[in-house]
This record gives sequence, structure tokens and C-alpha cells, in this order.
Amino acid sequence: MPGVFYVPLSAMAIYAHPDDIEFSCVGTLARWAKAGAKITYVLCTSGEVGIAEVGMTKRQAAEIREEETRQAARIAGAAEVVFLREPDGLLEANLSLRKKLVREIRRFRPEVIVCGDPTVLWGRENYINHPDHRAAAIAALDATFPAAGQPNLFEELEQEGLKAHKPRKVFVSGWNQNEFFVNIDETIEVKIAALRAHKSQMKNWDPEDRIRRWAAEIAKGKEMQYAEAFRVITLVDDETWQKTLGEVFPFEQENVV
Repeated sequence: MPGVFYVPLSAMAIYAHPDDIEFSCVGTLARWAKAGAKITYVLCTSGEVGIAEVGMTKRQAAEIREEETRQAARIAGAAEVVFLREPDGLLEANLSLRKKLVREIRRFRPEVIVCGDPTVLWGRENYINHPDHRAAAIAALDATFPAAGQPNLFEELEQEGLKAHKPRKVFVSGWNQNEFFVNIDETIEVKIAALRAHKSQMKNWDPEDRIRRWAAEIAKGKEMQYAEAFRVITLVDDETWQKTLGEVFPFEQENVV
């Protein structure tokens, strides 16, 4: 049905591994970037156990995967990439990780946080959602609300000049209970190109056919060819946010469910 396309001034995507953003939400991030939004990636790990080759060390793999992520981010128009370098495959949603994420949220002060869905365990009939995905998602949500916006939580961060910041919205990507669909017709090629940048993961497989099929399935019946899907949580209502910043935010007319 007719609606509006929401364009934030800034967004931060928080995920576990290199290529998680590309598989889940980069079409949306690229569209926001094209409209002028400042996009930041925060990767909890460097994906250092994700190259299963004889003789490959974790340090070498981390360097490869971080560079692939930077290349993918440039393709999508992201402004900055942050690696927290937590242990790949052993990620825990603990207070240490929460504080690290609060620091980045307060440092960049994004309008929107984009993250995974911590409730997804059974992905498909042949896939169990990676524990790092779940840990990164719950840590991102716990850092976003209430921690980042509470000045008396991690108050020592103020000594770094980082004051409390409450993001406006959270976009949760996942396979279940999605209610907001973003048209990525104009950025599906960007999504595919960004995924191809992860050469260590793609190897001889070209993701184009599968990505187009998945995005078309999400878009089915929604007056768009390709889409990404989210659950959206509004932490600060639009009127309050606009009064706080004293600005009028850009919107684009389009078909959105």
C-alpha cells in the first residue's frame, strides 16, 4: 500500500561477522547512504575462524576478512567500519561487549541501530542460527536500550567525552515476524557486489541468483521486485525527535508495507 520511505540522518549496523551485514541489510543501508545518511558498521568479530584452509592462521584470516569488509563497505557507501575484535565463534553477550557497543553508539550517535534478531534459533530446515549471530544481536539491543541512553550507566565513558545517546529507532533483521519492508530494487546490484567482495567466503560461488531469489520472495505481493525485511522499534517518537534536533527529516514517497 502507498507509504513513505524513512531516511535517517545516520545509522549503525551491529553484527557478528564480516558478510553478515551484506546478507541481511546492506540493500537498505546502501539506499540510505545514497540518500545522504551516514552509515557506520560495527563488527563484533573479524571472522578469523571463517577461512578453513590448511596453513591459514587466525591472524591472517582476520586481516583478509577485515579488508574484504572495508571493500564491501565502500561499495555500499558506508562511512566507517569498526572492528571490536571479539573472539570469532566464542562471542558472548556479556557486560564487556555491551560497554564496547555503548561506547560506539555514544561516539557516533546514530539515529538508527540495525541489528539481527536474537530470538531466531531455527533458520531453515538445514540451518541453526550461529550462536555469534544471536550473541551480537542481544548485545546490540541491550546496548541500545537502555544502556546507551542512560547517563548513569557506564558513566565513566563521559571521561572520554561520550555522553548518553538514545537512538531513535531499531531495525531488526531476521526471518520471523517482519513487519516493515524496504524496497531495494535500486540497490540489489550493490548488495550482490558487496557480497562478492567477501571473496574468502564466496570462493567459486556467485551469490547473485540466490540473493535475487531471496529478495524477490520477501518482496512478493508488496509492489516491489526486491526487498529486505525488518521489525522496527521506535524508541523516540518522531515529533519528540524532531523537536530535540530542530530539524525536518527527509522522506521519499514509495510503496511500503
